[in-house]
Amino acid sequence: MSILCAQNLTFRYTDKTVVDDVSFTVDGARLVAVIGPNGSGKTTLLKLINATLYPDAGRMLIEGRDTREWSRSEIARTVAIVPQESPAIFPFFAEEIVLMGRFSRLGPLTFEGKADYRIAREAMAQTDCLSFVHRRFNELSAGERQRVLIARALAQEPKILLLDESTVFLDLKHQAQFLTLLGRLNREQNLTVIFVTHDINLAAQNAEVILLLENGKKYAIGTPAEVITARNIKEVYDVEVSVDQNPHNGSPRVTLLT
Repeated sequence: MSILCAQNLTFRYTDKTVVDDVSFTVDGARLVAVIGPNGSGKTTLLKLINATLYPDAGRMLIEGRDTREWSRSEIARTVAIVPQESPAIFPFFAEEIVLMGRFSRLGPLTFEGKADYRIAREAMAQTDCLSFVHRRFNELSAGERQRVLIARALAQEPKILLLDESTVFLDLKHQAQFLTLLGRLNREQNLTVIFVTHDINLAAQNAEVILLLENGKKYAIGTPAEVITARNIKEVYDVEVSVDQNPHNGSPRVTLLT
């Protein structure tokens, strides 16, 4: 059974169609990148997977069940999403933010126990933000807040992790650490990872599967070598590029021609 199956997904905001008859399947634990120009439906697609939104037409299936049939707590125990950035409205401590990822695992009127604190601390250690335990979330930099939000998602212990431009605020060191962590979790814990990115080279180097969207439609899906071609980039992004091989790992490498 596929862990994810999108069947002819269509979604509209008022009179604008932003996801248009998109179908794809994710079989097993994979690293999937979603790329495309601004306004191509990438963030909306993540929200449809996470059941924050429901399609106007078509179905989104998780482990064979339509997301309309899932309760919010069931979704939260299976799917975690990291947004581009979360506003720091309340002065919670960073650890409290991460512990929020444990709420779906707690019973009614149940407080966090030792195991929950251990899992939260482990997630913070994995994302190199354990030193923020007693710092206020609203006092952290954008990159530091993003690492805390990633830790919160990992603390949910999901089967599917959705990331919306989650490396954009990270410096090179933490971006490299995070991508290495995603690969390890994918291999060792069978975590399915779907990440949205504008960095085509980052997608090509780290994803097993790439979904390329154009104006809400699926333009191409396949391996990096199949999707990242000069012709596809020209057709979708309207820019001239050259595509060669990364000398380190052989993945496609895109260079903008100016």
